[in-house]
Amino acid sequence: MWGQIAKLLLLNLRPNIKSISEAARSMAENHSKRGVLIVFEGCDRTGKTTQCKKLVTQLNDAGFAAQFMNFPDRNTQCGQLINRYLTRQDDFTDEGIHLMFTLNRWEKMKEMEKLLRTGVSLIVDRYSYSGVAFSAAKGLNMDWCKAPEAGLLKPDLVVLLTLSPQAIARRGGFGDERYEVTEFQNTVMDKYLLLNDEQYWKVLDADKKIDDLAADLYNITIDTIKKCETNPLAKLW
Repeated sequence: MWGQIAKLLLLNLRPNIKSISEAARSMAENHSKRGVLIVFEGCDRTGKTTQCKKLVTQLNDAGFAAQFMNFPDRNTQCGQLINRYLTRQDDFTDEGIHLMFTLNRWEKMKEMEKLLRTGVSLIVDRYSYSGVAFSAAKGLNMDWCKAPEAGLLKPDLVVLLTLSPQAIARRGGFGDERYEVTEFQNTVMDKYLLLNDEQYWKVLDADKKIDDLAADLYNITIDTIKKCETNPLAKLW
């Protein structure tokens, strides 16, 4: 199985690194408008999926092309293995599952790049920062965790939603999957804060009415579109 995963890594990394580089050069030359990449991060059950989908609807209604994505994408070959791990049907080493999460993102890079270049903004529920934060919370070295993510598309905006552990634990479904343990989630948030980059991160309290938070996020997104739509695509780390 690990030989198959290694082959998948090679197949996905090489073409994506090349295509991202070519896209960046092309966009720098013609300054054409592109979609923006906005990522929602945070502990489990903080409302990321709800807000992502509401934001896509708001953008589409306002005439902006936007699409929802989420990671892990459990429909891919690698995503199916991740799903078995998260639902406690299989076990992997911490290093092994980290690389599978990374591969899952590489599997989608060509599609993401194409959409962004054609003017579609992507609103993404979890991304590389989740991979690094969760694996580092298990004790893996943060630099080691970031290394296989290098070369993936860099978001134009990262929204980190925060919520008290007590509020998270009260939300429906908490505890259904492997990582949904309060103490572990607290450690994950500590790792997120180490990754926080004020140049393109917004840390928002999710403990408010859904529509109020959605309005704030829409305004932040419109500002991001205006600021970034003519910038070239950038890469992580």
